[in-house]
Amino acid sequence: MEITDVRIRKVNGDGKLKAYVSITFDEKFVVHDLKVIEGKKGYFVAMPSKKMSNGEFKDTAHPLVTEVRDEIQTTVLQKYNSMPEEAFDGLQETVAEV
Repeated sequence: MEITDVRIRKVNGDGKLKAYVSITFDEKFVVHDLKVIEGKKGYFVAMPSKKMSNGEFKDTAHPLVTEVRDEIQTTVLQKYNSMPEEAFDGLQETVAEV
């Protein structure tokens, strides 16, 4: 399975959430609402999730093996970090070439 498209929607503001991301696999399957988050140890990619009635969050889609999670994180963060700040100004969505 190969990541064939990454779409980044930056979130303006000073919060920890920096962007929403959609990734496409093999030009056949897309996962929306991944998040780029600034944590204590740097940026990381959070999988799409929903809030449960007990207040905890549960992933709605996630890799089953570490290698795929690492590939997603590496690809998304490389694209996020390589985009100039002005590329986000006034845009709802920016497409990053894979």
